[in-house]
Amino acid sequence: MKTLGNILWFIFTGLWVGLSYIILGLFWCITIIGIPFGKQCFKIAGFVFWPFGKKADTNFSKHAVLNIIWIIFGGLEIFLGFILFGVLWCITIVGIPFGKQCFKFAVLSLMPFGAEIKKA
Repeated sequence: MKTLGNILWFIFTGLWVGLSYIILGLFWCITIIGIPFGKQCFKIAGFVFWPFGKKADTNFSKHAVLNIIWIIFGGLEIFLGFILFGVLWCITIVGIPFGKQCFKFAVLSLMPFGAEIKKA
């Protein structure tokens, strides 16, 4: 089920969202100051491509200042987008696992600093 979920996720959501995070990460890395933010984009992109069977362990308190800067410069908009798509996926019973993934990414995209991606 995990493999099928990852394939369907990649086709319908993961490819586009992952590529968006890679492009965003490249833009952040143009400046030296933005490199830590770009690295977070690349970390999230790798997670977004194949999310089933993985989880994000969060400890946001270590990097509170960076998370606040992230929220100000786009994290809130990405968070709201994932919430919207999570609700849309959950309208049908078949889409509920994909909606859960969107909600998982909503939390991660709001405050990515301090999160570690691990196998579930």
